[in-house]
Amino acid sequence: MKGPSVLIVDDEEGIRHGLTNMFRKEGFTVHSAADFETAAAAAAEVPVDVAVVDMRLRTGRTGLDLLTELKRTEPDIVVIVITGFGSIDSAVASMKAGAVDYFLKPIDNAKLLDAVRRSLALRSLATENRFLRDELMLRSLPHQFITNDPALRELLATADKVKDTSVTVLLTGESGTGKEVLARYIHFTGARRDGTFVSINCAALSESLLLSELFGHERGAFTGAVERKRGKFELADGGTLFLDEIGDMSLDTQSKVLRVMEESRFERVGGTKSISVDARIIAATNKDLPALIRQEKFREDLFYRIHVVSLHIPPLRERRGDIPLLVEHFLKKYSERYGRSLAELDTETLSALEAWDWPGNVRELENTVNQMVLLGKRSFMTPGGSGAAMDRSAAAVPAGAASLKEGLDAVASHYERRAISEALARNGGNKSKTARELSITRKTLAQKLARYGISQ
Repeated sequence: MKGPSVLIVDDEEGIRHGLTNMFRKEGFTVHSAADFETAAAAAAEVPVDVAVVDMRLRTGRTGLDLLTELKRTEPDIVVIVITGFGSIDSAVASMKAGAVDYFLKPIDNAKLLDAVRRSLALRSLATENRFLRDELMLRSLPHQFITNDPALRELLATADKVKDTSVTVLLTGESGTGKEVLARYIHFTGARRDGTFVSINCAALSESLLLSELFGHERGAFTGAVERKRGKFELADGGTLFLDEIGDMSLDTQSKVLRVMEESRFERVGGTKSISVDARIIAATNKDLPALIRQEKFREDLFYRIHVVSLHIPPLRERRGDIPLLVEHFLKKYSERYGRSLAELDTETLSALEAWDWPGNVRELENTVNQMVLLGKRSFMTPGGSGAAMDRSAAAVPAGAASLKEGLDAVASHYERRAISEALARNGGNKSKTARELSITRKTLAQKLARYGISQ
């Protein structure tokens, strides 16, 4: 990655030449100008990290005017003022306008270089702190795959082969299978672990908002843009950008994302300055992208860009052997979080959890275990409502049933009776609490108690 850039603004050619040589030897990209107009134009065209500005310029506007303009267009720029006519008033005016330091000529190059490096370090720290909470939150989120499934372990082995590269990865699978967990696994165990992991759900935002979130915007770019905003691509520089639900992205946005992937540069919304970026892209979708291509809803060239390595995560119903492992993990996690003692489940309940098809996959399973621990339940309620834990053997239609409907009614009644009995016991016989837990009225509960002959 190239070094920081510095803009030297002084009407004395000798000073520009000397400072240019010094900064280039230290690895800086150097730009120079002799007046306000040239300097302002250069700063508008190329990214500038540091500006060393002479207070008095012989032609045009002053160095103080330039300082104000630079801070207006690039609030994070480091500006150091130099002058041969020092005064307390000019020093105070410079600091008020946003300068970080003030040097009198003749300049001590070593001290100037030290001030530039120190100011850049402080700016970097401030930027890092600005996103520290989000970064810590992301690092605390799970990035370990809990599995004994042979197919999934083979998939993780493939992820291990590419995690230290910058190759683009496409993750596919149903909602809730753990695509973002796998994306975090690739990032936080790979070579970019010290960079930022930035995530965005492409389906959750309108097209205009998505563009602003991805690329950032300049102040005044649209109504409500009262200040400059850095986009996700910019924040992910040196790290990973996770584009979740990329199949829901509009064709226009797809073309803009493709351009960034091809050129490694972009402009903020409403801006003209080209910004270089080094972000590793991991995309995810639960849609059939080849089908979307045939329907002309997804760009074929973008598909091949993100499809360099493709990893498909199977649904939980196809790897039921992982359910006990995941249940144990979530029980421990939520027992510790809530200070509860529900550390294990009986065989019948665990069998019921293994039997359920989990249309919401791991996310649904985690939410279910979370609720069980929070509410102290040792059975789970199916999304259908009143049924309790369901295992394969007990859910079978009774052999003596006169019809399928009669048999199914008998099974439903069996589980409804058990669910009510268990809920009533958990609530110490309190019917109001039991009715609330079962999401039914007290009147309905009384009717069911009478129907099933449950002692009141």
